[in-house]
Formats: sequence, C-alpha cells, structure tokens
Amino acid sequence: MNASLDRIVQVGVIPIIRAPSVESALRISEVLIQAGIPIIEVTFTVPDALKVIRQLRGAFPELLIGAGTVVEGAAARHAIDAGAEFLVSVVAPPEVIAVGRQTSIPVIPGAFTPSEIMAALTLGVEVVKLFPASVGGPGYLRALQEPLPSLRAIPTGGVDSANVHEWFAAGAVAVGVGSGLIRDVVTTGDYASLRQRAVELMAAVRRARRAVQPR
Repeated sequence: MNASLDRIVQVGVIPIIRAPSVESALRISEVLIQAGIPIIEVTFTVPDALKVIRQLRGAFPELLIGAGTVVEGAAARHAIDAGAEFLVSVVAPPEVIAVGRQTSIPVIPGAFTPSEIMAALTLGVEVVKLFPASVGGPGYLRALQEPLPSLRAIPTGGVDSANVHEWFAAGAVAVGVGSGLIRDVVTTGDYASLRQRAVELMAAVRRARRAVQPR
C-alpha cells in the first residue's frame, strides 16, 4: 500500500474535522494532535478548508493531513497543492480517483453497497470508506467480507470509543471518527473534554487492535 495508507492502518483512526470556521478547525486539530493523534482529515465543508490544510502543514510537518468530502477533480488538485497527503470522499468520483492516480496521492472513496464497493475497487483504489457505517453496523461489514475477503474498509459514521472494538473485530483496517469525537466542542468550548475523548479513543483503538491480532 501507499505510505500514507500504511500509516493510517498503523494508527487505526482518522479524526474528521467539521467546523464552522478556520479558527475552530485549527483549534480542534491542535487539541487532537496534543492528545497523540498524528492524522487529521479536514473536510471541504469547513469554510476555507484549504487554508486550514496549509496552516496545519506549515505548523506540523510530521502530521498526516487529508482532505475530506472531495467530490471534484479541481478540489482534489487544490487540496494536494495545499498539502493534503490523502483524499476522502463520501462517494467514488472517477475524476478524483484519477487525480489521485496521477499524483500518487491515495483516494479513499465512500461506498456502502457491494456494487458501490466493487465499482470503487475497479477504479483502482486500495481502501474504501464504508459510509454510513451506522446503518449496517459491524455485522454488515462482516457480511460484506464473506464474498469480498480482501476488502479493506474504514467504517465511518456512528463510530466512537465505545464501539470501536466491534468494528475491528468485524475486519476494519481503521475507522473514521467525526461527531463521536468532536461532538459539540465548538459551541461549548470544552476542549479539555475533547482532549480526554481523543486519548480514550486512541487507547480503545489500541486495545481493539490487540484483541484481533493472531496469538
């Protein structure tokens, strides 16, 4: 796999940043980094998301930064130019996947049904974002892997520290966590609780990974 994908699988979690401003997105990112999470996905739903990516790239050279909700080829190129090292989408836009292939930047497209997953894999991607994962739950991922045993999936949607072990037990290679981690921190300003949730999430991921490792 690509080095960025290798690192995602090694860490096991992609925190997804959705925030109403550049300032709040940066603040949330900084708290997560301080909590020991070395990966951040900044979605294009954040106003001026490219500015957030550029500032994070400048401030944290070792951070693995991704751009999320990328649905157009032009947006993919802009994100890469800003410093994104992986791209995530809720669907599987061929033009975004083509940009990733041309630039050697991995694309993690969204898919849910077997047909959507196969269509994405046919375009040459290595990993898919199973979204919305909460609709089917871990049992759905387990069922998908019976006919698709080589499927590398990152469940996203409804994942948190309380259920992350179920997803890894079902065969996830990593998980995407958004509202289950960020919650209402933008309105409450309770960044101490955010940091604690991030620490707990990383600990839960490590426990879940150990539990499924062959003995």
